[in-house]
Amino acid sequence: MPPELGSDSIGIFEGRTFMLSNSVGDVPGDSIAGLVHDDTRYLSRWQLTLDGLVPLLLSATTVDAYSAAFFLANPELQGLRANRIGVRRERFVGDGMHERIAVQYFGTEPVRVRLRLDVGVDFADLFDIKRAGRSRLADIRRAHLSDGSALRFSYQNSRWSAGTTVEANPPADQVEGDALIWDVHLGRGDSWDCELRVLLNCQGADYQPARRTFGEAPDFDADDVASLWAANKPDLSADSELLRNVYHKSAADLLSMRIVKEINGDKVVLLAAGMPWFLTLFGRDTLITAYQSITCGPDVARGTLVTLAAHQGKAVDDFSDQEPGKILHEFRSGELTQLGIAPYGPCFGSADTTQLWLILLSEYWRWTGDDALVRQLRPNADAALRWIDEFGDRDGDGYVEYATRSPDGMRNQCWRDSPDGVQFADGRLPDLPVATCEIQGYTYDAKLRAAELADGPWADAPLARRLRGEAADLRERFNRDYWLPTRGGYYAIGLDAHKRPIDSMTSNMGHLLWSGIVPPDRAAAVARQLMSDAMFSGWGVRTLSTEDVGYNPIGYHLGTVWPHDNSIIAAGLARYGHRDAANRIAMAMLDAAAHFDYRLPEAFSGYDRSFGRRPVPYPTACNPQAWASGAPLLLLRSMLGLDVSDGHLGTDPHIPEALGSIRLTGVTVHGTRQTVDTSGSRLRSSA
Repeated sequence: MPPELGSDSIGIFEGRTFMLSNSVGDVPGDSIAGLVHDDTRYLSRWQLTLDGLVPLLLSATTVDAYSAAFFLANPELQGLRANRIGVRRERFVGDGMHERIAVQYFGTEPVRVRLRLDVGVDFADLFDIKRAGRSRLADIRRAHLSDGSALRFSYQNSRWSAGTTVEANPPADQVEGDALIWDVHLGRGDSWDCELRVLLNCQGADYQPARRTFGEAPDFDADDVASLWAANKPDLSADSELLRNVYHKSAADLLSMRIVKEINGDKVVLLAAGMPWFLTLFGRDTLITAYQSITCGPDVARGTLVTLAAHQGKAVDDFSDQEPGKILHEFRSGELTQLGIAPYGPCFGSADTTQLWLILLSEYWRWTGDDALVRQLRPNADAALRWIDEFGDRDGDGYVEYATRSPDGMRNQCWRDSPDGVQFADGRLPDLPVATCEIQGYTYDAKLRAAELADGPWADAPLARRLRGEAADLRERFNRDYWLPTRGGYYAIGLDAHKRPIDSMTSNMGHLLWSGIVPPDRAAAVARQLMSDAMFSGWGVRTLSTEDVGYNPIGYHLGTVWPHDNSIIAAGLARYGHRDAANRIAMAMLDAAAHFDYRLPEAFSGYDRSFGRRPVPYPTACNPQAWASGAPLLLLRSMLGLDVSDGHLGTDPHIPEALGSIRLTGVTVHGTRQTVDTSGSRLRSSA
């Protein structure tokens, strides 16, 4: 959250809309807070005062992901003691914002109070918000209604346009600049209410917020793809209240981050990456979240696959790092992107999304048996495989490397995408291009999975043989070039431009277990390193060993604990039979979630659990973030031992004693709804 708002700031979101404010519900001018929709800020100031003073805070909280409540009181005013007027703000977002302000008087003598709402609109692009970019204020037009019922703002730059309308009921008694002012007269016990609706116009399309009350679910159509996905997710019953709370919170957050798109006339649902700055399509985040959540139904995986395929790279473009067959990294919709100033329409700056797309395609097919879609996407899969060999492997050494060609590109194009996220054990940064270890693991898995599809719905046996041969060769070379026998044996995080091992010890080793590229005789050593005191904080596996020079418990990728990372590590440990270690991670994640209102944030600090009774927050973590919300779902899958083979759901429960019995009802496999019950019969199917 923006630090200038305070540690108790409030953020709410739904779909592509979010609102950040301070604890009294205000958005001060010159902050990075406000109402943002589809990468454009539609409110940059939203400040309520009583007789010119900010109300006192009693309490403020989010009620649902999309709503918040603020309870306030009057400060000491001329002729009126503090705490005589109660003020309640109820706020809801989604395609705009709806806010109710309720005032109630508890004094004895009649009073007159001037209530003022200062409104500011800057139509800033998301990237300008974060880096204090150019001002558009001189180009914003106003058409406020003199009767006080509405403030209207509009902006246009070439083919880009946006508009904000603030409707007030009752109308304000006075409009002063961009402020609405009401003169409120109150006797003892009197109440006064006002409804405010913030309507948006984006590129000529109008968006209006729905009127809601707390606890009221979004009003979806009966055939809405997002509501169908939510309705069809499995129901969890468990002895553990902690597990139930985390599961339901994760599911609710994922629904709130939904994006509904129309691809070739077909409406699909997929997930944005995270609140607040990443409520958009991200290749890596969206793909991994779809994999994590496939036990909740295949619709998100399907939507992710077809949407990313529709935007697959077609040409070589240095500005956006686009290459034929490559799957995108990030897609933005704001002014800077639409006018070609920023390279995000889309940006292709990641070296792992193409392999992850192939992995998800295989996983979707295993769970659904949807031969038709897999055949439909065969050209995209062929292009993805060509990208791996022709563009991903930049120098022909058999490894996928990355180095940006864009002037605005990222140094690191793996999941550790901060500038210093990949470094040597002594803290030096490697020369580019870099081939990180987990990308090679993803490549190995992607080729084996594509071979399975080639043997199946593609009916291409020669391709299957070729891909399996290439995967076997990659596995042999990888285990020769990336394995370091020092420090008890571990895998280097990558190879630098000079093919030297980058020798820091990182959590990426766990991704290698997930991909299956690790030989069985080395899996125990990897598991031992991951669960060592230097790597495991007690709350989860750190991104970097405490023994490395760059370790920092609050460094973004240099010692923090990432839930999505830990869910993949646990899945990898379980794959190699290290179920107790996987459960230790799962319990650490659940315990951590209990300290974050059952919602796992993007990351938290890597301080040892012995330092305190609760995990230390990471100061600017996205919360919620899709793949963090998806982490408990993958952890649950690992504990239950769920896997699909030849259309059959297999189970191998290994449940921590602290969780007791678990029953998951309605797991969809090949169109049937199945129940997993660890207390009695293990599996039951229904049509």
